[in-house]
Amino acid sequence: MAARASFHQQLIEKLRKLLRSRQFAPGAKFLTEREIAERFETSRPTANKALSSLVSAGLLEIRQGAGTFVRESVLDYDLERLVSFTDKAKASGKKPGTDLIEFRKVIASEVEPHVAQKLRVSPEDSLFYMERIRLADGKPVIYERRHVIAAHCPGLTKADAKGSLYAAWTMKCRLQITGADESIRAVNATAAQGKHLKIRPGTACFQITAIGFIKDEQPLWHEETLYRADIYEFRNRIGGLGAAMGRMVVS
Repeated sequence: MAARASFHQQLIEKLRKLLRSRQFAPGAKFLTEREIAERFETSRPTANKALSSLVSAGLLEIRQGAGTFVRESVLDYDLERLVSFTDKAKASGKKPGTDLIEFRKVIASEVEPHVAQKLRVSPEDSLFYMERIRLADGKPVIYERRHVIAAHCPGLTKADAKGSLYAAWTMKCRLQITGADESIRAVNATAAQGKHLKIRPGTACFQITAIGFIKDEQPLWHEETLYRADIYEFRNRIGGLGAAMGRMVVS
């Protein structure tokens, strides 16, 4: 039994080595169960078990009816702190980019009532409205609709919207970003959203609705942003049960 377990681990390591080589680029089709069994002189159930281990580890993905493929590297969304998309993409070894669909100034009375309410603006207040597609190595990964209170950053330009807004706000506008309130839910992309992200309508995505704040808890922006679920992973560290739980008495 120990020898069998050891061979299984050796097989997984051999497959990992293949994945690290240039033989299988991200997105490429990987060896089939049969090809693994023949190549490494093992049984198909053992090959299947090794493939399943690599799928569980996030290195491979199964595409229904097409086979097993090398998983393309994903971007992670840190739930504990705000991180610029530009910085996150670069840290993941990807080239960030932006397709700016729309950038214009509007007044608060022209936007959806819930947006104006969340931003705590008067009907005559000016807002910047923008629609953007964020790209990683040229691939669309985020579709974003955002309203920004113009009074906090009157010099914001279309050029700024094509890059990192966090950088423009903190460096150009000298604003202190203190945090954001976010809600996250699973949605299916509409036809229009799918066209922007180059995915099929109905594809599962993450939708984030957020209000960002500057000092003194003043709202700065409202966003509704769609993240491709095949590209993004959301991560967070959850603390253990506190001491108060340990003091609970069950009657």
